Amino acid sequence: MIGFTVSRALKWWAWDKPDRIALDYEGEAVGYADLYAWALRVADWLRRKGVRPGDRVMMVGENSLDYAMLIIGTALAGAIAAPVTFRSSARELRRALDLLTPCLLMTDAARAQTARAALSEGGNGGGPVEPMEIVRALRDDPAPPPAYEARPEDPLFIIGTSGSTGAPKGVVYTQGSTMAYAAEFAIMEPATGNSGSLLAAGPYSSSSGTLLLFQFLSVGATIFAENRFTPERALALLSGKRITTFLASTIFFERLAALPEFADADLSSLKFAQVGGARVNPALIARFQAKGVTLRQAYGCTEAGGAWAARDETALAEPEKCGPGGLFSDYAIARPDGSLAAPGEPGEILVRSAALAAGYWNDPEQTATTFRDGWLRTGDRGVLDARGNLTFIDRIKDIIISGGLNISAMEVENTIAQMDGVAEVVVLAAPDAEFGETPLAVVHGDLGRLDPRAILAHCRRELAAYKLPRYVALEGGPLPRLPSGKISRAALREKYRDAPAFLERLR
Repeated sequence: MIGFTVSRALKWWAWDKPDRIALDYEGEAVGYADLYAWALRVADWLRRKGVRPGDRVMMVGENSLDYAMLIIGTALAGAIAAPVTFRSSARELRRALDLLTPCLLMTDAARAQTARAALSEGGNGGGPVEPMEIVRALRDDPAPPPAYEARPEDPLFIIGTSGSTGAPKGVVYTQGSTMAYAAEFAIMEPATGNSGSLLAAGPYSSSSGTLLLFQFLSVGATIFAENRFTPERALALLSGKRITTFLASTIFFERLAALPEFADADLSSLKFAQVGGARVNPALIARFQAKGVTLRQAYGCTEAGGAWAARDETALAEPEKCGPGGLFSDYAIARPDGSLAAPGEPGEILVRSAALAAGYWNDPEQTATTFRDGWLRTGDRGVLDARGNLTFIDRIKDIIISGGLNISAMEVENTIAQMDGVAEVVVLAAPDAEFGETPLAVVHGDLGRLDPRAILAHCRRELAAYKLPRYVALEGGPLPRLPSGKISRAALREKYRDAPAFLERLR
């Protein structure tokens, strides 16, 4: 399909809506015509640095307007943007360099020393290091040549997996798949499309950053972005700028609702609010619903973006459910033998979509394993109802197998989360000499109201005996999180890997 690309969409909006604000970054606004012209100058600079179509430009830095323009300019040059988390150590950067083999590495000032340290270790990937701040100086360069004529199948950007387990993998999105992702949202939810607006909260090193950047610019929307999320500033933007769309992890909505000024905030413009990454408390749903905002539970992963949120008929009546897919996206559930399960039968979640990632960078074996027969094998467990609505049950890898019996960590988490004083809870597998594994609950909340034995007693009233946590750890502060906002189970697993040696055995 010639021309169904993000690059062509950006060119169109620069012509059709030249003065519409494309990106408002902490109050610095750039219209579509100016954004496109600036990005072309960045693309020309990249070409002069030796970057060719298909080359990777690796980027390390905190979110900024310069960073956003570098990503867009890389696309117009026909190269592949490869943003890496600014939290990376030199060793982690070295692994990313070896995987991505970029021809150029761009960093902000705070990350330059780490980048040079990574390059000094040697390896397969490298290229010169350039300061990301140079993007600002390119804004007033002479008029550049036209953009590279991208094809739908051309890779657009690479996003690393969360890094929570194993070796890093680079998830590849193409020009066409990203455009399909944007189109599906815009058709199904007009508030996310032409003349709509988004409050962006994700780092560019995640799909909630770069995918959403391209998604909303591709359909002519306005993006309001901040370097760091603060609930006070976010609430002021949502109400003051009359923003129509907010897609974020549950924690962001919780922090908004906790503000004293939330009670009087006008959120009547917010037409599409999608939430994911953690269980949504009914009280939180009610607080937003009182303002006319429906929180829609979504299922997603790096390889499938945000997938699709619950539709009108289920968002309020059954808030634990996600949607049934979309115009160009399907969900299915697979049995262990690979056959498709019937409604009500749990199994592995499969996703089929025109908007899926194309695979993993330079990893044909893992690509073939995960993307099979047109379906993405997510490694997550869920169930579909009779109308096709998906309910996420658990990460398959988070199933605790105790004495041969499967225990859903999420089921135990949901049970503990019902208790007064509980703010966050994660249930992990702890080693057990008798049963192999046993549940360990890590709970953050009001320590004056919480007690491990009281938590166990509550679970005993709600759950079968084999599902009860044998260990309970109380955390005085919030649980660690990934850049996406999700709780970092990997960090907690590391902290509590020897839990039986220092936690009281409760049963």
